Amino acid sequence: MTEPTFPIDWCRSQFPALEQLFEGQPALFLDGPAGSQVPDRVIDAISRYLIEMNANHGGRFDTSVESDALLAKAHAAAGDLLGAPDPRSIVFGANMTTLTFAFSRALAKTWAAGDEIIVTRLDHDANVRPWVMAAADAGVKVHFVPVRVEDCTLDLAKLKSLLNSRTRLVAVGAASNSVGTINPLSDICRWAHDFGSQVYVDAVHYAPHGRINVGEWDCDYLACSAYKFFGPHVGILWGRAENLETLTPYKVRPAADQIPDRWMTGTQNHECIAGVLAAIDYLADLGRTFDASLTDRPAALDRAFTEIVRYERTLCEQLLDGLAALPQYHVWGITNRERLAQRVPTLSITHAHRSPVELADYLAARNIFAWHGNYYALELSESLGQEPEGMLRLGLLHYNTPAEVDALLGVLAALD
Repeated sequence: MTEPTFPIDWCRSQFPALEQLFEGQPALFLDGPAGSQVPDRVIDAISRYLIEMNANHGGRFDTSVESDALLAKAHAAAGDLLGAPDPRSIVFGANMTTLTFAFSRALAKTWAAGDEIIVTRLDHDANVRPWVMAAADAGVKVHFVPVRVEDCTLDLAKLKSLLNSRTRLVAVGAASNSVGTINPLSDICRWAHDFGSQVYVDAVHYAPHGRINVGEWDCDYLACSAYKFFGPHVGILWGRAENLETLTPYKVRPAADQIPDRWMTGTQNHECIAGVLAAIDYLADLGRTFDASLTDRPAALDRAFTEIVRYERTLCEQLLDGLAALPQYHVWGITNRERLAQRVPTLSITHAHRSPVELADYLAARNIFAWHGNYYALELSESLGQEPEGMLRLGLLHYNTPAEVDALLGVLAALD
């Protein structure tokens, strides 16, 4: 049997932003690593919430009751997305960075002088600086896992050597937002747990590209942001329920003390949480385009990400092959075609004699939207010797097409 074709036309039809014209020409969106575009249904869900049930939490009147019912559905949907069956373990907040800063303060209260934590030089700074600052407050030692410059992967042997009985936390990313490297989370969690350490995973960049499963990875905490997986600007934190129940959050006294409410400080962005639910249902419906019998949302999400991975890998290989024929460009990270399973289709490149901002301006003038700089992966950019200018990032998502990759390569080839 032949493999089913990826429904790229159906996918693109869901995203109104992709139909925009700029000076009469369509745009090529490669800016997804800093925030994806959103389907119609996400926009509709936000608008519908504000019209039909715009109320605060816990009221006895109709709009508040309806709002709380919808928010409960959003918690369950986010649990399905993360492989977390207990919706009480899902915490919404402003974004991953804000959630992590707040959570790091609470977790650091359990540390003592002489304890140690481990962070990496591959991560976005949102999974580095909150922990470094919390460790400084607690008098805890911080170890950095270095990056292997030749392929932008973590030095896993060094990570293992740093673990010991004093290690309290390993903070690591699921995938690099700069060079696309996927980290072996199950292994890292197992190694950490062997020494009694907990693991906090930044899955922001991985979320649109692969299936998250906190149970299979066996991490202790995980954070992501919906604006990277086709939703609005809302952050999500998952933690083991027993940890969320026993740790002491920084919260106002009248706030509820049950989970997840005790971690959701202040009034939440209810309308955008409604949009998160719609974004997750979009992904599930993508899975159902391959198999309409998948009424169970986790199963539909399984299928969606199986196909997203397969399709995005073809786009990544096409882009890598094209760049290999352009000697003026250097690709940072994994380029071996036999190792594509170890990366997502996010590529950072540099030019032999053009700066990243020059490249970004050149592409922008041709309606190709891409980011330049370090994208807050400052430790990595420094490790690669690319500060202060950084690199140019090309971020492919499942709504991109082979024709767009060819168009990008043609534009890059024209710049010597």
